Amino acid sequence: MSLPNPSKGWRSSSSRLLALYSSLFVIWSGILMGVMYYEVSAYLDNLAKHSLMQRQHLFSRFSGEQLVDALAVSMTFDIRGIDAYGLFDARHRYLSGALRYIPDGLPLDGRIHTLRDCDASDDSGEQTLPADSCDAVATPTLDGRWLVLVRDNGSLFAVTRIILHALFWGVTLTIVPGIVGWYLLRRRPLRRIRAIQASAEAIVAGDLSRRLPLSNRRDELDMLAAIVNAMLERIERLMNEVKGVCDNIAHDLRTPLTRLRAQLYRMQQQAGEGSPQAMQLDLVLAEADTLMARFRGLLRISELEDRQRRSGFVQLDPVPLLQELHEFYLPLAEDDGLVFQLHLPASLPPLNGDRALLFEAVANLLSNSIKFTPPGGAVILRGVNDGGHTRIEVLDSGPGIPEAEREAVFQRFYRAEAGNQKIGFGLGLSIVAAIVSLHGFTLEVGSSELGGARLVLDCRENLIPKV
Repeated sequence: MSLPNPSKGWRSSSSRLLALYSSLFVIWSGILMGVMYYEVSAYLDNLAKHSLMQRQHLFSRFSGEQLVDALAVSMTFDIRGIDAYGLFDARHRYLSGALRYIPDGLPLDGRIHTLRDCDASDDSGEQTLPADSCDAVATPTLDGRWLVLVRDNGSLFAVTRIILHALFWGVTLTIVPGIVGWYLLRRRPLRRIRAIQASAEAIVAGDLSRRLPLSNRRDELDMLAAIVNAMLERIERLMNEVKGVCDNIAHDLRTPLTRLRAQLYRMQQQAGEGSPQAMQLDLVLAEADTLMARFRGLLRISELEDRQRRSGFVQLDPVPLLQELHEFYLPLAEDDGLVFQLHLPASLPPLNGDRALLFEAVANLLSNSIKFTPPGGAVILRGVNDGGHTRIEVLDSGPGIPEAEREAVFQRFYRAEAGNQKIGFGLGLSIVAAIVSLHGFTLEVGSSELGGARLVLDCRENLIPKV
């Protein structure tokens, strides 16, 4: 079992909410910029055309020298580089003004037109209007001449560029603090989530005394943590009650069972050797021994589930431990006609744990492999340096463990279908699972290259043990 990683900030609800708000803000800001740009451009364009139209109506009332004088006076009030005029005769020849010729493409219809190419130069040859978009109108005068009025649109574009720049910097200066605020706002919730995750991992690992941390803010996370803590207190109390009842039953029954076995043993000694009573008593004694072994196994598991045993863990070298296990089980394997091999590198990374418990766990794995492997088969005990961590593997050429039963074999009293004909009561692997969980290691079951089972004890200490 694994919990989500809170370090991936974009997966948190606050990050997604802030990202959604930022996206909506950018979208609406873009729409606002577009609408403002369109409205301001249309307004300035209409204003420029209206101003040009007023000039046209004003000059249409003059003729002769009065028109020339009025045009000369108007130029003293016009903005140089924006407004210009040109006066031409009936044959479109230049008479006066900044415009030396009638712009190409300008209809002589007295209406205002927008031209893409405007070029006006004064008598000195200096350009008075930039060669870009402009509004122009050609209108006949009262004396038969042509008056061309031009207003440059460069000022319009300059104003719109200013608006666009202002909107751009406004959006930018809003988004940047928003991103900084998002980063700062998500740090505190993520710290709290990491603290909650650490406590949750310890609880999943079996430490039911842990509780989710609470802050003084009393927000939604604190409300949820308080509810979970109340639930954990109830679960811990129920678990302790059930565990206490089981432990008391096992302790209370062990003494009368011991006395019962002693009485049966005396009766067996008093019965004649080879008599039917003696044979029946042998069977009853065997059943009593099996029952007592089961109670010892249950008490052993209960003892291993006490997390206080971790206080006695030490650093130990796994190489001598595996060599001792090989020497211990080699005679048993040879008696059953099996080949028992030990594969070890020159050295293995040290382990943090209880040597006696680890010896018991690997011994149970070896005992099962030897018991279920038929004569002529092979069992391998292997130590592997897995990236700076020790991995212990037990492989055999037996019937293996079906994939559907690989999780259930660690349950108490469970026996695989392939092992129903063997002597046992289904607590060996449960004890192994309790030892592995106590150390925070992982134990996996698979298929070996020998054709049987492959049990891998990964001695990398995890927050959430898995067996």
